[in-house]
Amino acid sequence: MKIDWREFLGRYDFSFFMIMFVIFLIGVFNLYSATHNEPSLAIRNLYLNQIVWFLLAVAIGFFISIFNVKTFNKFSYVLYASLLILLILVLLIGKVGMGAKRWIDLGPFHIQPSELMKIGLVMTLSRWFTLHDPDYPLTFKGLIMPVLITFLPAGLTFIQPDLGSGMLLILIFSFIAFYRKVSWKMIINLSILGIIASGVMYKYVLKEYQRKRIEMFLNPYKDAKGSGYNAIQSEIAIGSGKIIGKGFKKSTQASLSYLPENHTDFVFSIFNEEHGLIGSIVLISLYLMLLLKLINLAKSVNGVYDSFLVIGITGIFFWHTFINMGMVAGLLPIVGIPLPMMSYGGSSLITFGICMGLVTSVSNSKNMFVSSEFTF
Repeated sequence: MKIDWREFLGRYDFSFFMIMFVIFLIGVFNLYSATHNEPSLAIRNLYLNQIVWFLLAVAIGFFISIFNVKTFNKFSYVLYASLLILLILVLLIGKVGMGAKRWIDLGPFHIQPSELMKIGLVMTLSRWFTLHDPDYPLTFKGLIMPVLITFLPAGLTFIQPDLGSGMLLILIFSFIAFYRKVSWKMIINLSILGIIASGVMYKYVLKEYQRKRIEMFLNPYKDAKGSGYNAIQSEIAIGSGKIIGKGFKKSTQASLSYLPENHTDFVFSIFNEEHGLIGSIVLISLYLMLLLKLINLAKSVNGVYDSFLVIGITGIFFWHTFINMGMVAGLLPIVGIPLPMMSYGGSSLITFGICMGLVTSVSNSKNMFVSSEFTF
């Protein structure tokens, strides 16, 4: 089958990748600024690695976007099962880093299955809810299988241990479930179960350092030089930026190494310090633009699976952004959740690139895959 690529690209929706590129551009300059004074050449060159990962993420995302969204519906369960196997392999042969097994070593690079499982979970839940009475309110019985689908990978992620990614899988499930139509009675019952489960997890599942994080969130000054140090330094960075910030490459917290992980979890703190309130408003506006476009797309598509898929990806971006910004501002406990397109990390960039490819495929399907001409 011969494809008219000129016509294809003329009807292609580039808008999601454009927003991704703008946020990434801000992020890579911020990454360079945060690491340019580091004594280690490897750390100073992280921004170059980030560019390579971004180009790979866009390439993968574009490749995914040229497929008809029906293809993803068909293979959702297969992808989920494959990622579940990878999560099990992480526990058996995973690479240990910072006291946790989260990566599979593939020689020149590492893969973090918990990142990709966010997409696998969204696709699987979308298919499940599409096939099981999508037009009727969700009952407790109807939640049993989706809960199992969610908590199986979430449990494997908690064991690594990776509290942030495990909780994110549960939050993504909640995002999709509420969109699926849940009665207020069900919401109240689930909230009660959630509170009970949180108490049990805190006492019997969380490790000591994870419980410390929650305690330090409530009062970081209780251990200002220990567990509360990162939270305090992050708040100092954000506050010292004031209205217009200190300027590019002028972050005290980064240059004097007061704030650890300033290229991953705390990139937003450094960005605030250098660009202040005005810079933060610009960045937050870009994320809001992306989220609003995703919500509008979810409302405008005809396919039930398409709508669930887009709203699930909306949940991925929303929770990543909300949790990361909340934790560095002292509004939420500190967990290892990257800020989309801003935090350093190949696995997270690939994940967000795939997300952009999927939603672009859904958007294209409204005017490109109507006939079989462009069906892959």
